[in-house]
Amino acid sequence: MMRQTTQLAAALLGGVLVTGFAGTAHADGSGSATLDAIKARGMLVCGIDGNTPGFSLPDSQGVMKGLDADGCRALAAAIFADTSKVKYVPLTSTNRFTALQSAEVDVLIRETTWTMGREASLGGMFAGINFYDGTGFIVKKAAGVKSAKELDGATVCVQPGTSTELAVSDYFRLANLKFTPILIDNVAEIQNAFISGRCDALANDSSALGTFRATQANKDDYTLLPDIISKEPLGPMLRKGDDKWFDIVRWTYFAMLIGEEHGYTSATIDSQMSTTDPEGRRFLGLEGDLGKALGLDNKWAYNVIKLNGNAAEIWDRNLGVLGIPRGINGPWNKGGLMYAPPMR
Repeated sequence: MMRQTTQLAAALLGGVLVTGFAGTAHADGSGSATLDAIKARGMLVCGIDGNTPGFSLPDSQGVMKGLDADGCRALAAAIFADTSKVKYVPLTSTNRFTALQSAEVDVLIRETTWTMGREASLGGMFAGINFYDGTGFIVKKAAGVKSAKELDGATVCVQPGTSTELAVSDYFRLANLKFTPILIDNVAEIQNAFISGRCDALANDSSALGTFRATQANKDDYTLLPDIISKEPLGPMLRKGDDKWFDIVRWTYFAMLIGEEHGYTSATIDSQMSTTDPEGRRFLGLEGDLGKALGLDNKWAYNVIKLNGNAAEIWDRNLGVLGIPRGINGPWNKGGLMYAPPMR
């Protein structure tokens, strides 16, 4: 696939001055200005939400946990063989793209929907899909609402500047229904607004609504409506113009899927070092130079699985524990949509 290269102004990336094309690195560099900057600072800077259970939320010890947080850790494992070398930058729905464009973060892994407009207008591109989602609604069970079509005249809490805001507007217009949007950017504030009764319904990605409900002490007081009104493929977003960095982000995610396909887990991968499977040997860094082609160690994929786990492990510890079924987010050979190209 041909990728456009975007001319960017000079940007200071973690102490490394990059001028001209974003993908241009020094002659003795990796071929990726972003990767060179990450290595120079000794840390990946990863844009996340920081407020959503199951995706990115600090635990009681302040450790960031979730599907998106583990996506950041996987990149640190691939680059440094050390999952601790990540700086998490919590971003809102309105400032996330500015932070990416201005190089405040190296990558955005923040429940961000892949849309044409975002790739065509924001100077960014998506490296893949880590969660197939869709816009839904949650209401209080006491309201007796069973379908989104019963929300005519309702007040709906929604975050501004999100694909959810547009999806909700499109849905009500198409259904010839009226609603009043209550726009609140902060995740905790918008959830509190819904709980306090400021709005009749809360709209968001169905995954976020599911994790919100699952973490409430009185979860049975809330009803997730069955309607899914949009496609919301979520995934990591990065700046255009650095193709090598794009390859690293994309193939790090694919490594987690391939690891699951092969049955490699963080606990068992060391027992696979005698495998005769050609793809397995390339994956483990026993043959070929696929890692070197990315500007990484040839054991980069091994490190991703050994230090952070495969796609199933990451799902189970972050979303499975909340009772979120994997469904279409499972691997292709088990009825899901997750599919990785061959590593050869």
